[in-house]
Amino acid sequence: MLRDNLNDALKVALKTKDKASLGTIRLILASIKDHDISVRVDGNSEGVSDAQILSLLQTMVKQRNESIRLYEDGGRHDLADQEKNEITVIQRFMPKQLGDEEVVSAIKDAIQKIDAKSLKDMGKAMGYLKERYPGQIDFSKASIVVRNILEN
Repeated sequence: MLRDNLNDALKVALKTKDKASLGTIRLILASIKDHDISVRVDGNSEGVSDAQILSLLQTMVKQRNESIRLYEDGGRHDLADQEKNEITVIQRFMPKQLGDEEVVSAIKDAIQKIDAKSLKDMGKAMGYLKERYPGQIDFSKASIVVRNILEN
């Protein structure tokens, strides 16, 4: 489904000559193809799932945010603006991000559902969250919250 949306967006960008969107969508599709090839080696002939694509998009946004920080520190605001534009395009294909309160609520629900008691259960809790909220939570931040809850 997400792959189809990206291909459709590529066609629209080609027709409208939207160079910024076109370049970013091509980068996304190229990255998806790279991941497809790597999972085929493992025997998966269908390629990556939508959840994996969402994870990939989330990683791309994180990379661009880091680049923005570095470009701004280096005084290259033109390149930072380009990265910001790419983030805008990438986020068009991502679901709405959960707010901080919603993330904490989802984490508490996950901990309760899997009956997590200690840090040993952190992997189960994160797996539960990744399965149910792909692309909607920043899992690096969520892992800190999970750890804090399970430690107390």
